[in-house]
Order: sequence, then C-alpha cells, then structure tokens
Amino acid sequence: MITARNLKKSYPMGRGRKVVLDGLDFTVGRHDKVGLLGRNGAGKTTLIKLIGGVEMPTSGRIERDMTVSWPLGFGGGFQGSLTGYDNARFIARIYGRDYRDLREFVEDFTELGKQLQMPVKTYSSGMRARLAFALSLAIEFDCYMIDEIILVGDQNFHRKCHYELFDKRADRAMLLASHSPDVIREFCNRAMVLHQGQGTIYDDVNEGLAVYAQL
Repeated sequence: MITARNLKKSYPMGRGRKVVLDGLDFTVGRHDKVGLLGRNGAGKTTLIKLIGGVEMPTSGRIERDMTVSWPLGFGGGFQGSLTGYDNARFIARIYGRDYRDLREFVEDFTELGKQLQMPVKTYSSGMRARLAFALSLAIEFDCYMIDEIILVGDQNFHRKCHYELFDKRADRAMLLASHSPDVIREFCNRAMVLHQGQGTIYDDVNEGLAVYAQL
C-alpha cells in the first residue's frame, strides 16, 4: 500500500510560493490502478514525481509498503556524457540486476541499435524517451508511475509499451495521469480528481470522470 498523509507541495514564485498540492490524504492498494485527472497545472505530474521519489514534499509524508517505480520515461537521472549502455549498466548495479539481461531488454525494446554506444546528450528527445521507458520497465516494481506525456514514438513503440504495462504487468498497481477519459476508463479502477490543490478519490471511475468533465 502507498499512503499519503497531509501531502503538500509548493514552489517559490516571486516573493511568495505557488501551492500545487495542499494537504492530500489517500491510499493506493497493491492492485489499484488510479487515474489522475485534472486540468493543466493541477499537479498530476508533480504528484507522480513525489510518489516516485523524484521530488520531496514541502510537508506531509508518503509511506510506501511496496516498491515504486520512478515516473516511466523520466530521463532526469541520465548522465549525459555516458552512453546508453553505460546508463543501463548503472541502473543494473543500483537494482542488483544482471547487466546482460537488462542490456538485452533495452536493445530489443528501444531499437536504438548503435546509438546505444553514443553519449545520451547526443540523443533526440524521442530517443531519450525510448531509453528512459526501457530502463523503467527493465526493473520489476509493485507499482508503476505513468505520465501520459511520455507516450511518444510510432505505433510499434506504442504497442510495445501497451503490452509491457497493461498486459504483462496487469497485476501491478499503477498511477496514470491522463486527460483522456477513454484511457482512464479502460485501464483504471479508481480515479483521483485534482483541483485547486485538493485531491478527491472516486471508487467509481465514471463518477470521477463526470466531476472532471465539469471543471
């Protein structure tokens, strides 16, 4: 289970602070798939980064009783001067994975070929997204953080992502940020609507979507 207690996040803005999340309380169970709904700037990506450990809350806390991925596709942890292979080796060491197995998965999933021998700083944004997504999925987690904005690439890449996330890992928990009602309805069993710093959980996805549609 993941539990958020009075979770708050704000950022400096001028002489004051911009409050993005203002006292969220919620739980995510082991098999929950929670759709995050909200207008642009409501805090969906921020919440995913907080739960994934990429950023720290301003106050409050997050309790994790299951392993949680970093946000899928997040490339902020890359060392740009290292090659794709070197970044993969680094991830393998951190998580105690066999590098040869992880390398084989990355090669097959990304289809980047010889580009994996080049420094990541030379990659296009699409290439970085492919590598980041592959490294995210190469490690098994109990819960995956997914931000819709990283679903880039051609249809073949989309099919790979769909299979790895929603078919192969159908038993895992997920938090999925999306503007698409169809995506939330298809893949999620609960919904959280973020609005003006507050977050409301709906066990009926259609109810959550109806509230979101009126924002």
